[in-house]
Order: sequence, then structure tokens, then C-alpha cells
Amino acid sequence: MACRISELILECTDPERLAAFWCEVLGYVEIGREDDGGIEIGPPDVGFGGPQPTIILSPGDAPPAAKPRLHIDVNPTDRDQDAELERLLALGARPADVGQTGDESWHVLADPEGNVFCLLRARVRPV
Repeated sequence: MACRISELILECTDPERLAAFWCEVLGYVEIGREDDGGIEIGPPDVGFGGPQPTIILSPGDAPPAAKPRLHIDVNPTDRDQDAELERLLALGARPADVGQTGDESWHVLADPEGNVFCLLRARVRPV
């Protein structure tokens, strides 16, 4: 293997709010703060360099106007897709329309700043 993903950078207008949202979604914790106001989150007791990438919520001026070319997919680990969808909506996610037909096996959602992500059906084992 030549490379692996170690960090994902997500520009946002409110790093605190988005860090709290994604920590709840993924079971991550805050692992560091950047001088520019960015917040790095990742798996508890692992941090940067572990088997899963960390996420840096980086302050930016405004949300993107165009559909991003990269999005995050998440899978439930300890409940079925319907129960996880209910949990994510309660955390502040909202349904998003990116042109899906309604026959998909996944749900397209947006985080509190409108970043699109998908909730897939298959349950995966936690790391």
C-alpha cells in the first residue's frame, strides 16, 4: 500500500457546532484545536494516525454553492438503519435531495451546515 487517508478536512462556518454534530454521529471526540480555529476530531484514545481518519473542521467564509464532489457515507454499528436515521435526525441532520429516485437503499442527509452525507443500510462492526 502506498497511501491511506489520515484526515478529512471539512470547511465550515461554525467548527464548534459541526465538531459536536460529527462527534455524536461517529462516536468521536475532540483531539485538538488549530491556531486558525479549526477543530480536529477522531476516535477516542486513538487520535491522528489510527486506523480511521480524523476529521478537521476548518473555519471558512461560507458554505459551498455547488454540490461537492466528495461526500461521507456512514453505516450503523449497533442498530438498524431506521433507528440510526431517527438518531441522526434528532442530532440535527436533515433529509437532502441530490436527485435520488426514492428507491435507493440509503438515505441522503445533510449535516447542520448542509454538507451532504449518506446513511447506508448495512450494519458494520465498530473498530
